[in-house]
Formats: sequence, structure tokens, C-alpha cells
Amino acid sequence: MRPWRLTAICVLLAIVQVAVFPHLRVLGVVPDLGLVFAALIAYRYGPEAGAVTGFALGLAYDLFLETPLGMSALAYACTAYAVGVLQTGMMRTPRWIPPVLGGLAGLAGGLAFIGIGGLAGVPDMWTTRALAVVGLAAIYDAIVAPFLYPLVNAVARHDRDAVGAWSIRGG
Repeated sequence: MRPWRLTAICVLLAIVQVAVFPHLRVLGVVPDLGLVFAALIAYRYGPEAGAVTGFALGLAYDLFLETPLGMSALAYACTAYAVGVLQTGMMRTPRWIPPVLGGLAGLAGGLAFIGIGGLAGVPDMWTTRALAVVGLAAIYDAIVAPFLYPLVNAVARHDRDAVGAWSIRGG
């Protein structure tokens, strides 16, 4: 991974999340761009990279929320780490993975968020309304995931030495 590209994309996603998507609400919900991006990073680069990315994006998002600081960071990091651990058994990436992964990560991350919030004493976290919002946001996450997947590829390192070594071995 290229850390400067990743940092620039994370800052861009945080800005878009708090400045643009509140105006693009669908049925009163917005997608969790940071969560979906962290899950896609975890899918491609493993659980540690996903957890670090998720924590950073969640913390950036937490700065703009009225909930206790760190709730999104913890939910994003745990969800991305779980995606990275589950990904290790997959051999290739089918085309349908980004939307499915975005939806499932959105559902898991949203449930983790309301669970953490309930444990932290935030009022009205364990309600049917909160569960409905998580479900709708997960659908929205599934819709935006295919658009975030190219950003994950933009972070990818194109290592010329690996290409050269591959051709020397006759691969």
C-alpha cells in the first residue's frame, strides 16, 4: 500500500462523508463511506490494514458526531478486522463482492455502533428505530461500495520489481 495515497483518500472520504452525504440522505440515512472503505481495504490487504484504516476513518468521523468520541472508530476497526480475517479463505474476487461486502460490513458496523453506544450509556441506541436505520444504511452502503472499490485499487502498489521477478522466473 502507498501510505500517502491512503491518507489522502481517507481525508477526502471524511470530508465527503460530513460535507456532502448529509445532503444526499435517502429515507433519512447516509452511508458509512469510511466503514465500507475500511472493509474493502481489509478485504484486499488483510485485517491489520483494515483495522488501522477503519480506526482512523472512524475517529475522523467521530469528531463531527454528538456521540462519545471513539464509538465509530471502534465499530469501524472491529468490523474491518473481522472482514480481513474472513477474507483469508477466498482465492479470488468475484464482481459481486464489493456490494455484498459493503452491505454486510454496513450491517455489522451499524450493529456494533449501536451496541457500543448502548453499553456506553447513549440514550435511544437499542430501539427498533435504530435497527431500521442500520438496515437502511447497510443497503445504502451496498450501493456505494462498487464506487469505492476503485479507490482501494488506487492505493495499490504497482511494484516493478515484482513484475520483473515474475518474468525472470518464467511466470
